[in-house]
Amino acid sequence: MASQSFSGGRDILGEETRDLAETLGGRLRALRGRLAVGESCTGGLFSAAITSVAGSSDYFLGGVVAYQNEAKTALLDVPETLIASQGAVSAAVALAMAEGARRRFGADVGVGITGIAGPGGGTPEKPVGTVWVAVCMAPVAGRFPASPEVPGRESAQDSVRIPYRLLLPGDRRQVREEAVIRSLRLLVDLLGRAS
Repeated sequence: MASQSFSGGRDILGEETRDLAETLGGRLRALRGRLAVGESCTGGLFSAAITSVAGSSDYFLGGVVAYQNEAKTALLDVPETLIASQGAVSAAVALAMAEGARRRFGADVGVGITGIAGPGGGTPEKPVGTVWVAVCMAPVAGRFPASPEVPGRESAQDSVRIPYRLLLPGDRRQVREEAVIRSLRLLVDLLGRAS
């Protein structure tokens, strides 16, 4: 029986996404950094972009697709009370997802992505296209500076934590793909400042 491509022969990652993933990989290699991700609305697309680069196992430790709130709690250590008080699509939950991925995998950099891709689920306060991306970096001696200067940055005792809010236009596919592209760009920029 012949094997079939999951994408039906189509390229599911665009050229821009692959280029950003390659650039990010180069920055992580230069810094000897290791990356992990907790994804919700992107459903594994961020991990797919990272692993589309040959040799990404040098710096990518793994990821968790935690779509349900229970999975966020069980797999990424996001407190149930945080989800209940802030909502699954919030800066606080994205930060907890990033920190949970970083700690669970033993990475230097953790990324959390949560959002509302649509078509339903939006509210006036959190419309469809609202995505929170968070980055948590361990200030490990010799790897990253303790405090890269970026807007929204906070420091915990063992990490630098940076949340970003995105408002993305388009249908479900476009929101998810653009969330991955923007997340990659944010990381490339952030690690460019750290190098």
